Amino acid sequence: MNAARGFTLIEMMVTVVLVGILASVVVPLTEMSIQRGKEQELRIALREVRSAIDAYKRAGDEGRIYRSATTTGYPETLDVLVQGTPDLKDPGHRKIFFLRRVPRDPMNADMKLAPAATWGKRAYSSEADRPKEGEDVYDIYSLSRRAGLNGVPYTQW
Repeated sequence: MNAARGFTLIEMMVTVVLVGILASVVVPLTEMSIQRGKEQELRIALREVRSAIDAYKRAGDEGRIYRSATTTGYPETLDVLVQGTPDLKDPGHRKIFFLRRVPRDPMNADMKLAPAATWGKRAYSSEADRPKEGEDVYDIYSLSRRAGLNGVPYTQW
C-alpha cells in the first residue's frame, strides 16, 4: 500500500527558518549594493558638474565668453552650462556648451524637481563650511542629510 507522503511540520519549520536566515543576509547586502551604486552616481555627477563649472570659469578667464569686470567669472546658474554662451574668439560666435544636461542628485528622491533644483549651490562669496546661494555657482553639493558608507555626510562630498 503506497501512502501519500507530504512534508512534516518539522520539515516545513526548518525550511521556513532557513529561508528567513537567507533573507536576513541578502536584504542588507542588496540595500548596501543599491546605496553603493547611488554613491557612485553621486561621485560621477559631482565630478561632471564641477568640471563644467571650472571649464566655464577658464573660458571666461581666457576671454572666450563675456565676463563683466564686476563678476567672479563663475556661471550664474547651472542651466547656463547647458544653454551655452557665445564664443567671443570664434568668428561665427558659435556657442560653447559645458554640459549636455544637468544631472539629477541621485540622493534626492523628489522627481518633481528640475535636475538643477536637486542640488545645493554654493556662491563664490560664501564660506566652505556654510555654503549659501548667491550671484553665481562656485560649487554644488548634495542636499541629502544622510551619510555615505564611509561615514561622511553627502553634503560634504
